Amino acid sequence: MASTEQNGGAISAINVTPFVDVVLVLLVILMVTSTSLVKASIGVDLPRAASASETVDRTLNLVIEADGDLLLDGEVVDEQRLSETVKAAIAQDPEVRAVISADRNAPYSAVIRGIDLAKAAGLSKFALDVERGAP
Repeated sequence: MASTEQNGGAISAINVTPFVDVVLVLLVILMVTSTSLVKASIGVDLPRAASASETVDRTLNLVIEADGDLLLDGEVVDEQRLSETVKAAIAQDPEVRAVISADRNAPYSAVIRGIDLAKAAGLSKFALDVERGAP
């Protein structure tokens, strides 16, 4: 039997409170599970803090100038010498790292070439140097 108002007509208003409750519970469940799914799906190699027992023995500084010249630790090098120096540094310390700095006006191809040469020589850990602040 259908419920009716006091004057005898049918109730035409829908009670949305249970619907809103269910939607909010589903939203909370979605928010909680999505954070764990995102953390599991993004593979990030997080850095570790340096401690007294761990030190970085060698850091290579690779600079690409505006005209495309390569400088390794302040000395102008060609591609062959860059590769040899990186291989020698890796042989001495497999955990060697590099900081790659490029002039703002350096050709993009020169920057990519410098990174490719370092990686082809076996370097796997490097950082790109940028200047802090607004452009």
